[in-house]
Amino acid sequence: MRITIINQFYTPDISPTAHLSASLAEHLAKKGHDVTVVTSWGGYSEDARAQKGATERENGVRVKRIWTPKLGKSSHIRRIIDYACFYAGTYISMLLLKRQDVVISLTTPPLIAWAAIIHKWFKRKTKIILWNMDCYPELPERAGVFKMEGFVSKVLQFLNRGLFKRLDHLVCLDTAMVDLLMSRYKPKKRELPISIIPNWEDADFFPADAKHEPWEGIDRLGLTGKFTVVYLGNMGYGHDFATMLDAAEILKDNDDIRFLFIGGGKRKDPTAQEAERRDLTNVIVHSYVDKSETPNVMAGATCALITLRDDMLGVMSPSKMHANLAMRLPVLYVGPEGCNVDDAIKRFGCGSSIRIGDVEGLVNQIRTLAENKDKLEAARESARRAFDESYNDQSAHARFDEVLEQVAGA
Repeated sequence: MRITIINQFYTPDISPTAHLSASLAEHLAKKGHDVTVVTSWGGYSEDARAQKGATERENGVRVKRIWTPKLGKSSHIRRIIDYACFYAGTYISMLLLKRQDVVISLTTPPLIAWAAIIHKWFKRKTKIILWNMDCYPELPERAGVFKMEGFVSKVLQFLNRGLFKRLDHLVCLDTAMVDLLMSRYKPKKRELPISIIPNWEDADFFPADAKHEPWEGIDRLGLTGKFTVVYLGNMGYGHDFATMLDAAEILKDNDDIRFLFIGGGKRKDPTAQEAERRDLTNVIVHSYVDKSETPNVMAGATCALITLRDDMLGVMSPSKMHANLAMRLPVLYVGPEGCNVDDAIKRFGCGSSIRIGDVEGLVNQIRTLAENKDKLEAARESARRAFDESYNDQSAHARFDEVLEQVAGA
């Protein structure tokens, strides 16, 4: 089949969707499909920004990079300008592209799937799959960026209803996301086929018998031999850090327990500043490290922290869990019930699910793992089992193969 994937970011960019898109595209190319990726010239990493705007071959995939000014995401204006350039270039590219059997569109930038719809208007037999990573306008509404049910929000909802009428298949990350989208955009005149496929990490990147040397920062930051709770990834609007900071304050006199945050985002600096204001010397906030170093970071940690704000349930799905599970890190999840992380913990027993504000519950779980080596080891084994069974690329690719067969057959 001729298959196109649309997403603003692609490797070597550091964003999770860049690597997920590449993983799926290369898998489909290896199966013999003619795969094209329409992506941006720019990105958030320096490596991605150095890419030239051109069509090139990468691991059997035709990668068409749309020119953008590469302004990044330091402000809304910069992001909007990058989005506008990518929209225009993608619409033109999809109009000029020869007929595709299937177009898979992600959700960065919002509503870019309309470029796939435009392609279908001229190539009627093309099938459209929306691979939903985030929900717009719900995400910016709940983050306080858009006015709830304001003009911009209503326009985006109108465009979503038109989009969902024309989709051939919807892929979501968890049941909460399905429930949210169907409550607002379910087509009235037909059933929209839906699949739930969680995000993943490449199994080859995390072999079960691999031995990773701890990241050099573990020793440099004084974490060697400590019980280290690591948060690795974006510290954005959708995450809660107040519960963790309160727990860290209770535990600050315990010299054996530390909290390490590595990443970026809108909540990074405020979290670091609040930790400093409270004199929480057991909390360390560090910038992003290269993806190749993340196994080494996790090798030096004891367990992983993942958070999700209550009002973000269904709107977004944390993507940090899969690598944590692969590295046998028990997950301390602070957020609402019903998201993919909560589901994994309930299914595999690979950590603890704690509600936002339950500081005592979080402290108790940390102390239990720190003081009971048997429980810690059992949780570590459950984490790896969860990765091997459900959250690796081989499992996810097989599910996408089934979706493509279903869509193509229809």
